[in-house]
Amino acid sequence: MTLQWTEDLATGERVIDNHHKNIFKVANDLQAAINEGKGEEFAGKILQFLEYYVTEHFRAEEDFMTKYNYFQGYTAHKADHKQFMKDFDAFKKEFATKGASASLALQLQYWLFNWLTIHIGREDKKLGAFMLAKQKHKG
Repeated sequence: MTLQWTEDLATGERVIDNHHKNIFKVANDLQAAINEGKGEEFAGKILQFLEYYVTEHFRAEEDFMTKYNYFQGYTAHKADHKQFMKDFDAFKKEFATKGASASLALQLQYWLFNWLTIHIGREDKKLGAFMLAKQKHKG
């Protein structure tokens, strides 16, 4: 199963959308590696990528939420980010203590696909619609 980036997932902010496209690509690369029996080898690479994603992407989204005064959705959205980071830290700890494994790769793949479909498909789309409405209202 692969996930496809579609324009209906776009927030309208190039930075955020490019980050999302990158995470879709990496999640699909992980799926391809698992299908080829190389998921274990790819697990460390995906964790390295997510280290950047977690720090840079969430900061960018939260900056946009502040810029556009996204008060009604900010708390829930930021809570999702905190949960992602908590889950990510657990994966990093497992990798550090047990090393890469096929099981870890499968868990990462499942977790990422859920995140992409649930968080981006719901929360980030709400943020995007809010920002677009604010831009139209100003213009």
